[in-house]
Amino acid sequence: MTDFLATLYPWTKALHIISVIAWMAGIFYLPRLFVYHAEKTQPGTELDAVYQEMERKLLRAIMNPAMIGTWLFGLMLVFTPGMVDWSMVWPWTKAAAVLAMTWFHHWLGKRRKDFAAGRNTLTGRRYRMMNELPTLLMIVIVISVVVRF
Repeated sequence: MTDFLATLYPWTKALHIISVIAWMAGIFYLPRLFVYHAEKTQPGTELDAVYQEMERKLLRAIMNPAMIGTWLFGLMLVFTPGMVDWSMVWPWTKAAAVLAMTWFHHWLGKRRKDFAAGRNTLTGRRYRMMNELPTLLMIVIVISVVVRF
């Protein structure tokens, strides 16, 4: 199995990067949709329904598959022989940041359900503030992988 993973390494790495890019695009865009949804609409209006449809499609058709791909290809990279030295700090900081990013993804999913049920209580300002979290996590992940401290 490890020989198979080593052979697939370039493809696995490419698919991992593609998945991460798609996931991050959604993770940056969905909270921005929530900002406008919270600030520009009222529950039950036509515009509310438009935002709900956009948010649902972004989460289900792009973000969820991208997150699953990121995890699948990331784990394949982890199990490829010689790719990760667990005695170093970087895989641990990356793993913690990826877990936090996954938590944020699920937090966004719960907020989408709040909008769908007409019970959103967060303001556009709160969504703007929360939108900074994935940027910080991305910085930790990229520095961890590239610098490998």
